[in-house]
Amino acid sequence: MYNPRNFAARSQSLPIELPHPLTVEEIRVLQEFRRLSAETLPAEAIRKIKHPAGGGDAPAHSLVAKGYLTFDTAGQNYTLAKKSKEFLAIDYKPIEEPTGKSTQ
Repeated sequence: MYNPRNFAARSQSLPIELPHPLTVEEIRVLQEFRRLSAETLPAEAIRKIKHPAGGGDAPAHSLVAKGYLTFDTAGQNYTLAKKSKEFLAIDYKPIEEPTGKSTQ
């Protein structure tokens, strides 16, 4: 049975839902661009990103298929596309848990 109090308590502990259909590995690839303040990264740098599972070129190839990255086969480089720049521009923050203290 639905209990609004239980839902409110559980919803505060839920992770942030992103409006982009990306996997954890794909987000890690995009975060590497942000961390290095780069718009283009060589394929070798993408392969070196540590992932809990999977990794290698697969997340980057998936991002190319989804339109978040472009791939230059001649230079073996991945470049941010408009969709990835929009994603990286969002500053997501989790909802803070109430402390029970008054701000007055």
